[in-house]
Amino acid sequence: MSDDSDKVVSQRSPHTTTASATTPRGGALGAQKQIPSNDAGRGESPQTRPPVHRLSWFWVAVAILLLLNWGAFVMARPASKTRVTVPFSPYFLSRLNAGDVKSITTTGNAIQGTFTTNVRYPVGDRHAPDTDLFSTQVPTFWDSAPLTRVLRAKGVQVNAQSTSSATPIWEDALLGFGPTVLLVLLFVLLARRASAGGGLGALGKFGRSQARKIDPDEIKVTFADVAGIDDAKTELEEIVDFLKHPDRYTRLGARIPRGVLLFGPPGTGKTLLARAVAGEASAAYFSVSASEFIEGIVGVGAARVRDLFATAKATSPAIIFIDELDAVGRSRNVAAISGADDEREQTLDQILTEMDGFDSTESVIVLGATNRPDVLDEALLRPGRFDRRVAVTAPDRAGRTKILAVHARSVHLAPSVDLDAVAALTPGMVGADLANLVNEAALLAARRSHELIDAHDFSDALEKVVLGTPRGIVLSPADRERTAYHESGHALVGMLTPEADPVRQISIVPRGLSLGVTLSTPTADRVSYSSDELLAQIKVALGGRVAEEIVYTHPTTGAESDLDHLTKIARQMVGRWGMSSQLGPVTVLPDDANGGSDASRGVSAHTLWIVDQEVREIVDRTHKEVTILLTEHRQQLDSLAMALVKEENLDADAAYAAAGFAASERPAPSRAELPIPVPAST
Repeated sequence: MSDDSDKVVSQRSPHTTTASATTPRGGALGAQKQIPSNDAGRGESPQTRPPVHRLSWFWVAVAILLLLNWGAFVMARPASKTRVTVPFSPYFLSRLNAGDVKSITTTGNAIQGTFTTNVRYPVGDRHAPDTDLFSTQVPTFWDSAPLTRVLRAKGVQVNAQSTSSATPIWEDALLGFGPTVLLVLLFVLLARRASAGGGLGALGKFGRSQARKIDPDEIKVTFADVAGIDDAKTELEEIVDFLKHPDRYTRLGARIPRGVLLFGPPGTGKTLLARAVAGEASAAYFSVSASEFIEGIVGVGAARVRDLFATAKATSPAIIFIDELDAVGRSRNVAAISGADDEREQTLDQILTEMDGFDSTESVIVLGATNRPDVLDEALLRPGRFDRRVAVTAPDRAGRTKILAVHARSVHLAPSVDLDAVAALTPGMVGADLANLVNEAALLAARRSHELIDAHDFSDALEKVVLGTPRGIVLSPADRERTAYHESGHALVGMLTPEADPVRQISIVPRGLSLGVTLSTPTADRVSYSSDELLAQIKVALGGRVAEEIVYTHPTTGAESDLDHLTKIARQMVGRWGMSSQLGPVTVLPDDANGGSDASRGVSAHTLWIVDQEVREIVDRTHKEVTILLTEHRQQLDSLAMALVKEENLDADAAYAAAGFAASERPAPSRAELPIPVPAST
């Protein structure tokens, strides 16, 4: 029960693990050591990398051109004293009648001239400069004849200047063409710099590969650092052996696969596995994300692909690792939404061309990684390009134990920590999840000033990762009781349903967005689920809502996440897994994980209506069954809820005891599957 939704945590996912030929979840990864990286574009070692000058000759030349342009303009303008603007009437006319005007120069109606003595205008302003230069403007309606007579009478020198010659020609040319010439010179110098020295300039790097190169002696990751994915390592051992001993294969006419596609869920260790291959083979390692090929300018991606493959061939043996291959390798049969696919398609075409151009004797292997192999273009997956496909799947319990052991090498564990017991509580977790779990346990131990990481640190870390971080809010007594009944409904239905996962922990401590959590985990790893097991999950999800309806009559919004979860299971039972009596064993709904829409599968509106009716029938039927179940066991529901209100957290033993189950009626997992100690939270 939460602010918006309650949280029922079950560490198995029916909509991602089905009985199909393809394993739905994959792989694991071991510890990943930090690998130093050289220059992103070139990969030079620090000894051979040329020194970088902050003030290059290029920018010195630009600065000189700017200074020359500004200096020529300033020096060309004659130095002059301050010229004040005065009104034509009465100031100028009064000065003229007094004989104080020495000379004037007219340009149209504008007059500039010189007084016989220095004046200050405005008059009386002590901040105004003293000057004999002035300017004024003759009104267009003014009669020029009287003005001409006064000028002659006073002996004023009169000059005239054409309006077209007011500004010197050289000054107009400098101001008009100077910036343009300077800009052209900048582009010329920039182009010369880009083409000189192997294209080290900005334009030269535009078409260069962005791959990060790691030299063989700097790669510290090997297969010993990868655990839990032994099948994938076995597939790649042949690649490593070819890079080490190519003559063993070429003398028999064998050709090593040019490309190996690693696919699986995120966090399973695809990138780490690629580095381990390079480390085992002592080969140069080029790592790049497929999205780094793409630019807004068509052709840049293809140029970067050419540069990457040319560099790798020059430094063979080498490993080219392209992460998130689906960014450029999507199928070209699907119509583009935006119509701007030219750059991506040209980049893909260049990758196909480069992989076709491999010589059988070249020790260059392309490793691609993706989470979605189903969307890749067929031309990319055909033999001769990505010949081999390796599934990096989620580990089983034994694999998780090995992964935890690899990560535990870098931390200090107490002897009381049983990694096999921890692995039993983490079904569905991949290598990245387990690495995070070990790190969280180490952080908790450090905050508690422990010398070693003990079982309680691992317990709290697992609780934080799986259930969420406790929030520092205080619930009212009414909210705590309602939350307790809600979580007790989930737990009691799980206890009374044989096909449901055993209850591991119940809590009404607010965590994340949830006000309470019920944790249920299977006793063993699962790869497929029967319809009865899926219906059991729907019943458990409905348990909280039904408990509120029985006890309080009116439900709350706390069951939002429960309803969303059970609706997804019911829809996939009907639309994807063929568990419908009306539709039969057909798939009519798209896989949400891989995108798509109902329309793209050619599903009619009538078929979708049948899906909705079947989903409603499943939910209504299970709702009635859960209501009858909890009504018959109302006393156990009350007992469990009151114990939860009192303790806030109940582990498996305490929860089953509070619900009135005898010890013989509780699930009895093996020692390795027993939960690690979980201290009560407050």
